[in-house]
Amino acid sequence: MTNIPETGRTPRVQIRLVIIQVLVFSLLFTLGGRLWYLQIRNGHEYADVARSNHVQRVVQPAVRGSVLDARGVPLADNETRLVVSASRTELMRMKDKGKAVLTRLAGVLDMKPQDVMDKVRLCDSKTPKPCWNGSPYQPIPVTLEATTQQALTIRERPEDFPGITAEPTAVRRYPAPGGARTAQVLGYLSPVTDDEIQKAKDTDSPHLRSDQVGRSGIERTYDKQLRGKAQVTSYEVDNLGRVMDQTKSDPGVAGSTLVTSIDARVQAVAEYELAQAMKVVRNETDNITGRKYEADSGAVVVMETKTGRVVAMASQPDYDPNAWVGGISGQDYANLTSKNSNYPLLNRAIQGQAPAGSIFKVVSASAAVRAGHDFDDKYNCSASYNMGGRSFANFESKGHGPITLGEALKYSCNTVFYALGHQEWQRDGGLEPKKDAHDWFYRTAREFGLGSETGIDLPNEVTGRIPDRQWKKSFWEANKDAWCKQGKKGGTYVEQIAYESCLEGNQLKAYDSINFAIGQGDVLVTPIQMATAYSAISNGGTLYNPTVGKAVISPEGRIEEIQPQAHGKLPIDAKTVRDLDKGLRSVVEPGGTAAWRFGGWPLDRIPLRAKTGTAQVYGKQTTSWLATYTDDFTIVMTISQAGTGSGASGPAVRNIYNAMYGLTMDGKDNGKALLPKPQAQLPTVHPDGTIDAPEIKPYVPPSPEELAPPALAGPPPLRHD
Repeated sequence: MTNIPETGRTPRVQIRLVIIQVLVFSLLFTLGGRLWYLQIRNGHEYADVARSNHVQRVVQPAVRGSVLDARGVPLADNETRLVVSASRTELMRMKDKGKAVLTRLAGVLDMKPQDVMDKVRLCDSKTPKPCWNGSPYQPIPVTLEATTQQALTIRERPEDFPGITAEPTAVRRYPAPGGARTAQVLGYLSPVTDDEIQKAKDTDSPHLRSDQVGRSGIERTYDKQLRGKAQVTSYEVDNLGRVMDQTKSDPGVAGSTLVTSIDARVQAVAEYELAQAMKVVRNETDNITGRKYEADSGAVVVMETKTGRVVAMASQPDYDPNAWVGGISGQDYANLTSKNSNYPLLNRAIQGQAPAGSIFKVVSASAAVRAGHDFDDKYNCSASYNMGGRSFANFESKGHGPITLGEALKYSCNTVFYALGHQEWQRDGGLEPKKDAHDWFYRTAREFGLGSETGIDLPNEVTGRIPDRQWKKSFWEANKDAWCKQGKKGGTYVEQIAYESCLEGNQLKAYDSINFAIGQGDVLVTPIQMATAYSAISNGGTLYNPTVGKAVISPEGRIEEIQPQAHGKLPIDAKTVRDLDKGLRSVVEPGGTAAWRFGGWPLDRIPLRAKTGTAQVYGKQTTSWLATYTDDFTIVMTISQAGTGSGASGPAVRNIYNAMYGLTMDGKDNGKALLPKPQAQLPTVHPDGTIDAPEIKPYVPPSPEELAPPALAGPPPLRHD
């Protein structure tokens, strides 16, 4: 046996030991570096993540505040229902995306499985209703009307219904007291979106994923006050989900109560009378077109003249705001947004635009006085007015000879205002305007508040349009290419108009000013604008911001009143205001265009003023306008494609006044006045924050006998503009 020398093995062993030591030290160094990185360099970040992974937040949504009428009657409140909801997050973790669970749930709720699945899918541009347009992390309501037995079945079998909850929840309700839906004024709610959560994150009113937010009407304007603050409780849990400790609790605060200036009784009357007026006129034949009137839409505003507060506001077609509660169905959504239903979501009192017709003549009379024409001078009311070979007819081609501006309002004489508009256009330089052109008619219209928002506390108000020289230039720049392409000299009426507009559409023509003087042509106004203007004439010249909100009451009973605010004064002196008022009174006196609708009215006790209007729109039947006021209230009504002002709107406006003042059609007191004076006092608030609501009865319309008093017997006069 050969002995291997000791000295032969030692170097190799030593090398191996060195290599092992290097590897060991390298591993220790790497591990130490990683530990330093995790525990020191990024220690705080990972500690926070670890803690958050073990904290669960439980959100209890705040009860949304009620919306009340001026006397405390609920227009929008809450009721407790058994709500079944699905957690989309939990369902998406399942192999079949929760289809089996939702199918079992449909069986319990007596629903079709597909209907349940549609409820929990997310909305996008390609997904039809129903779908969920709120946060995908928020429980999605499947039904708001579960029975007790259905809720018990779900809760007793959690293994069959993972991700499904069934519990009592406060749900929004729109009770329509006395039949007053108040739909477009109230608006509706829908779930908050992720974009809205992000935008509100750093504000003083951040959103939670469980929030419902106002989408239109006062639900949107006063959303912050009505929404309140949800209760959020944070719990520390272990990795099995067991609660270890409560770490934080932010107490919730119920939403405040909003008291409005709406009177539910008057609102019910306004809604009924507007709808009835449209129904009646659809049975009448339009002498111009030979067809029945379409009466496709309308609006009415009842306003306090001295404050701008809105007492009633109705728009047709309307809808039931309860359709949005708990998610709207596909059929309901289609009905509310389709052309066939004529877009009932629109509040035509603030979003409906049309030429003003003759109710615009208070603006033109004021402009004439500002231009130097005396209100009491005589102006020729001829059967027609001729300009450059064109003839502009008076209404029903009837003349009255020399009359004052007050009488021009009484008879609604177009030709007086044609001449005044033409004269002022010429004085300003005509087609070549002077640098110092006054443009009295256009300036006065804007200073009456037309062409601008009134400032009402409702979203999406439109401005209307005052087609002055600047507007003509801007409109021409935007449309000249299309006009030049479509226009044809000697072609059809539309082609000829396009041809002329292409060449000269940037110029304010004589006929533009002639039409403008009677509220026609390119003029567009809204009912709320005209109600604000006529209220200003009634109160002596102050243009108030119309308001629906009257006071906000906190859950503790603290009251914050919303005071009336003015945004301007009429651009006329006190004498002209009095002259206009006198002229408008004559409209309801014998010979006036509204007299046949207000026969028997007690003018000595309740002074009444009015102006009728019939606006022409190319391709449509005429639009009915009626603007009226007393010392305390203004009522303006309009109905599209319904004929004359007093003819279509007159009976409805008269019935609203009769109900408010408690009058019969012959002017006698019937002892049933709803609102003879504006509601000055707020509802009584008790120390615990509760408010007593008076009982309200449905509106009972007048009988046929009450609508035909002896004073109005016989056919109406020929002229009823």
